[in-house]
Amino acid sequence: MSGFDENPFGEPSVNDPFADPAVRKAASSIPNRGIDDYNPFADQPGGASTQVRGASNPPIYGGTASTAQQPAMLQTSSQEAPPPTYARSPQQTIPQSSSGMFSPTSQPPNEAWKRTEQDMGTAYYPRRNNWPPLPEKCCVQPCFYQDIDVEIQPDFQKIVRQLYYLWIFHGVILLLNVVGGFAEMIAYGAPTTFGLGILYLILFTPFSFVCWFRPAYQAFKNDSSFNFMVFFFIFFFQTVVTVIQSIGIPGSGTCGIITAIATFSPSAKDMFIGTLLLCIAIAFIVAATGDVILLIKVHNIYRSSGASVSKAQAEFTTTFLRNEHVQNAASNVAATAVRAQVNNMTQPRY
Repeated sequence: MSGFDENPFGEPSVNDPFADPAVRKAASSIPNRGIDDYNPFADQPGGASTQVRGASNPPIYGGTASTAQQPAMLQTSSQEAPPPTYARSPQQTIPQSSSGMFSPTSQPPNEAWKRTEQDMGTAYYPRRNNWPPLPEKCCVQPCFYQDIDVEIQPDFQKIVRQLYYLWIFHGVILLLNVVGGFAEMIAYGAPTTFGLGILYLILFTPFSFVCWFRPAYQAFKNDSSFNFMVFFFIFFFQTVVTVIQSIGIPGSGTCGIITAIATFSPSAKDMFIGTLLLCIAIAFIVAATGDVILLIKVHNIYRSSGASVSKAQAEFTTTFLRNEHVQNAASNVAATAVRAQVNNMTQPRY
């Protein structure tokens, strides 16, 4: 009944954990501070205080307490990396023979540079027309680009040069023919040879270059069967005309064999003019002989290359008929014909 003796209105006598003297002593040793004064970083074991890192207190990277105020710095190396080794590409290697000289099948550096296509026809090195060679201040500019050493293969450069020298020789003969006609006109008052000689010089010299030398040049440059055919066709007539000029038919306008023989007489004047005309006739004979020899040489090269008439026809179809200018001209002609036919159909019959 002892439990009923206690005062029910007094403090409860339940076991209070804070009633232990040890607990009360520990609680009394802690200072009484409010929540505003609480600093979780104030009391750290070991007595070292930790500062908050920020803009005013940057963190330390790889340093000690003595260098806490030094900003972080990137350590650079005083030695630079060595450059990569240079390796020469196959295009930069020049083939040489075992003796140190260029082999017969290889080309010198300048030739190898020149013949890399159409390199000089690109935008980096545009080709400029260089023939005929005229001064820059001349009102007429060159019409063609011609360089045998660059555009013609080494095997055919000799034959192309011979054709070019033969064309020059033909021009010189025509000029001498004008001189002979002038001398004949002064001595005998016959202006026919002189007048026709000037006409032949003006017409045959440029036409022969365009009509048979340039086709031969293009044929050896591009291995063109069509240009070979053009050369053979026109150069054959050139040879026939040169033979006729060497004969010297009276009134034909050339100083040939017949004209020279008819001029000779015992007088000194006739001997001089006859000798001059005979030299011109011999020059015509030499030119006709050169025409025949080169015609045979070019024909042999053409036959050995495997070209044929069918190949020339196929090349004519692919190059000439597909040319933009030719197609435009053909379309214009066809359109004109169609318009004319439509106009005829729309007009009344009566």
